[in-house]
Amino acid sequence: MEEQHYPQNDEIVDGRRLVKNAQRSRKVRQGRRRKNFFRSLMCFVMNVVLMFSLYYLTTMPQWYLDKNAFSTSDGGSLEILNNNIVSTSKILAALKAEKVPEVPIYMADTKNLKDRLMQFPPVEDVYIRRYAFPARLQIIVREREPFITISPDAKVPPVAFYTRDGKLIGREYLPLKSQYKTLLVLSYGNKGDDYGKWDMKKLQKLEKIAKLIETYAKEPVEYIDLRNPEDVYVKIKSVNIRLGRLDENAYERIKRIPSIIPQVQLMDTKIEYLDLRWENTNYLKLDE
Repeated sequence: MEEQHYPQNDEIVDGRRLVKNAQRSRKVRQGRRRKNFFRSLMCFVMNVVLMFSLYYLTTMPQWYLDKNAFSTSDGGSLEILNNNIVSTSKILAALKAEKVPEVPIYMADTKNLKDRLMQFPPVEDVYIRRYAFPARLQIIVREREPFITISPDAKVPPVAFYTRDGKLIGREYLPLKSQYKTLLVLSYGNKGDDYGKWDMKKLQKLEKIAKLIETYAKEPVEYIDLRNPEDVYVKIKSVNIRLGRLDENAYERIKRIPSIIPQVQLMDTKIEYLDLRWENTNYLKLDE
């Protein structure tokens, strides 16, 4: 009779342990699969939410300029700064010729706007800044500095002015604001001295003469009368100075002013002009 073998207790325990380990491993794998699925689902949902959020943010009206942005500078969409010579109305008239950008403000190309404003003679440079929420443009204008104004007569408003870089600007940008302290030069623009053809050398010479006279006379120059280039007058508060030709000796003649001005101030008689045309002699022409 064949002997039967019955499992030992240890073998039964090992088998149960193996079954439990297998079940536990299966549950762990199932848990991991559920976590991975949940994580993937959350990533998908977050990506969808992010995409919709980005789309919403990029299409918000606060990114877009108002369609009437170039109609007024008081609407909040456009700010114009530092334009003291070119009026705001002129700038707006120029901008109206350009189409308001229909793209978000961060994509708007402002080069055409700058080019349009650079066509104004007094404008030296233009800076355009873009802002959002709400969408708006800030235009910062840098203008040329006036330093000589031209008029045919001392009692007539200026008809043109020169800037520091030698550019002649016409009367459409006059009168200048009081903040600009310029040298007034009287000129008809003819008689062989057309002010429209003056170069930087001529402008700097006029400025140098004015500054020398102010230094020696200790009075501001009211104007230089250049209507007759061969017989130039310079008006200061106390007297009219007849300087004559602006030749190489004019600076030396100006240096004689300090010795004459005290005499002018002491005289009771009205003086027509102080004559400095001659090299070694000074004359006081009395008003007849």
